[in-house]
Amino acid sequence: MATTTEQIKTDYPLPVYNYRVDIDADTISFSEVSGLEIAYETITYKESRINAAGSGPNIMYMPGMPKPLNITLKKGYVKGKSRQALYNWINETKLNRTVKKDIKVHLCDETGKSVVQWKVTDAFPIKLTAPNFSASTDDVAIESMELMASSLTMEEN
Repeated sequence: MATTTEQIKTDYPLPVYNYRVDIDADTISFSEVSGLEIAYETITYKESRINAAGSGPNIMYMPGMPKPLNITLKKGYVKGKSRQALYNWINETKLNRTVKKDIKVHLCDETGKSVVQWKVTDAFPIKLTAPNFSASTDDVAIESMELMASSLTMEEN
């Protein structure tokens, strides 16, 4: 069991609520980021030989092509430059002028310093969802943007 501040910093996992998102040079606050995963298609390979027991072909599984990333960014709807930037980005896609951007998600320590970062390469928007509206609730207006990207890397700082 950790008893000192230094032991706690090295032995305990970081909380997931302390993060920031950089889209190119802009830092934008999001309430949720999901879909940061590396996945591969699988290939089934069947050998046609019959083994000594006569039980049929030998089946093997191999990794195939990497799957594209599907990332979802959710944020509270607020007026301002960052919100307009997301809207403009997806509108450029509609006009067939897709701008691919790199995104970095930083997991930070208690001082706000980046400890580990996930870098998403060549992301572009595929869907922007407006908040759900209901007069019977006092929930925050949350909009979400779905992105597709080429690759994901992770770096410790």
